[in-house]
Amino acid sequence: MRMELLLAELGDVAPGELAAWVERGWVRPETGEAGWEFLAIDVARARLIRDLRRRMEVAEDMLPLVLSLLDQVYTLRAQLREVLAGQAGARSGGGADDRSSMS
Repeated sequence: MRMELLLAELGDVAPGELAAWVERGWVRPETGEAGWEFLAIDVARARLIRDLRRRMEVAEDMLPLVLSLLDQVYTLRAQLREVLAGQAGARSGGGADDRSSMS
């Protein structure tokens, strides 16, 4: 998604504000010949930052901490899903206690 479209979708975010988010590394668009290209993950991240700033009134100097903590939560959730999927796979016949192969 081009910057202009993202700004239109976000509504109340100024171009300079979005550019500052990119400069700070809070949003990481692809850089192409035509400028920044925002992927779905970037769009979601920009929405999150906008909501944190506008709706939740998180101070700008606190955003790095909040974003870091949220990133850690998302990472832990993904790791937990992997662990649970591995346990489910082990219970469904992929485990070491498979007695059906014993003769």
